Amino acid sequence: MFAGKTEELLRRVERARIARKTVLLFKPEIDVRYSATEVVTHNGRRLPCRLLPVSLDLSGFKEHLSPEELASVEVFAFDEAHFFGASFPEICEDLVAQGKRVIVAGLDLNFRAEPFGPIPVLLALADEVVKLTAVCTVCGAPATRTQRLVGGKPALAGPEVLLGGLEIYEPRCREHFVAPR
Repeated sequence: MFAGKTEELLRRVERARIARKTVLLFKPEIDVRYSATEVVTHNGRRLPCRLLPVSLDLSGFKEHLSPEELASVEVFAFDEAHFFGASFPEICEDLVAQGKRVIVAGLDLNFRAEPFGPIPVLLALADEVVKLTAVCTVCGAPATRTQRLVGGKPALAGPEVLLGGLEIYEPRCREHFVAPR
């Protein structure tokens, strides 16, 4: 978290729009931290989006689009993709097979530093991968881990998904990340 993934996603969406491409932006319906109808960065930048159920499969995804949209939209962008289910890579692959550009932002690791949701499969299938890093709040080094906090201390257990921001998560480097047992 806090590496600028959503900021980069919105930057790419804006560039596609400047190039006069038709774009649809999506996020999982469970992500209502800043807005239920927009993708919002931690810095407050925002763009309208559509919500998708996290357990969506390919046929369910197509039900969220009109046939005209599916035919005319050139760029499909997805934020917080780590929340989507195992069928999400199939959705992306289907869109790419139709000649669509697909842009995905998401965490590759959960708070336990384990592969998160469908992201490992997407990384393997992607034509391009950009891995952004945050800044470790302990030492300032590149942070590749997300430390969940409980009472200001590293969480040693808990559910994989717990929505929040700086109040319960902070970026950490490998050296300062405390792994749950």
